[in-house]
Amino acid sequence: MLGLALPALAGSRQAYRWIDQRGGVQYADKQPKNVPDAKVRVILIPVEPRAIARLRVEAGDGNYLAWADNHLAGPIEVMLSFTRSNNVHAEPALPARATVPAHGSVLVARLGADAPGRNGSFELSLRGVPGNPSARPQDVEYLPPLRQPRSRIDQGFDGQFSHDDEENRYALDFAADIGTPVMAARTGTVMQVEADFSKAGLKKENYSGRANFVRILHDDGTMALYAHLKTGGVLVRVGQRVQAGQQIGLSGNTGFSTGPHLHFALQVNRGMRLLSIPFRMRRGPAHR
Repeated sequence: MLGLALPALAGSRQAYRWIDQRGGVQYADKQPKNVPDAKVRVILIPVEPRAIARLRVEAGDGNYLAWADNHLAGPIEVMLSFTRSNNVHAEPALPARATVPAHGSVLVARLGADAPGRNGSFELSLRGVPGNPSARPQDVEYLPPLRQPRSRIDQGFDGQFSHDDEENRYALDFAADIGTPVMAARTGTVMQVEADFSKAGLKKENYSGRANFVRILHDDGTMALYAHLKTGGVLVRVGQRVQAGQQIGLSGNTGFSTGPHLHFALQVNRGMRLLSIPFRMRRGPAHR
């Protein structure tokens, strides 16, 4: 049994419906050419949540091998646990942790019977967190993440609305109209993206953690999160190397949000816990 590795975000994809010249109904997964926009209906299709890791169990010589496969373009930490076991032991003992490199796989544990000759059974859960727990943040000045003359901060460090947990305590929310260019605040590698979520709301249980975003991994192991991007507002691909000041997306209003804005946070993994950390940012416009 596989427990979903977090963060796993649900969203939607788009399909297009229109009536052709013969009166037939047509569907496509891309915007049709030579058809007026007024005649095309956009249909949002829900998609399943995306996990950052996959649990893979293979039969060995009288035992089972539990592997963790990393789906991200950056390291993750995973924890493997029993949710149920009968006449089964694991080496190392569970729960067990492992760090998995970008797009890599790691053998987390070997499972075998306690008493040979007797039937055994087990169920496993795998949980994952982005980032290497050994990351050592450097003192870096970050560029403002928006291309606009002035940026107003609607919620700062320790904001009571949504910056009151470990992942977001040192985040900044920048007011920004939908479609404002979002820029990389520091050079790094695109580690993870979500671009298909289309809704926003104030029910935390429904929308928390469900915004479109770009996560960029820096050379010191820290990760910048750019969240609440518009649907289809991700302009980079996973694994792409981006430079400080390069456009990576378009701001929006998706997820747990009171209105259009950009959520920016610098995060590290600290032993299966994603933490936001303080950072320095250059004042004034840094992008033309």
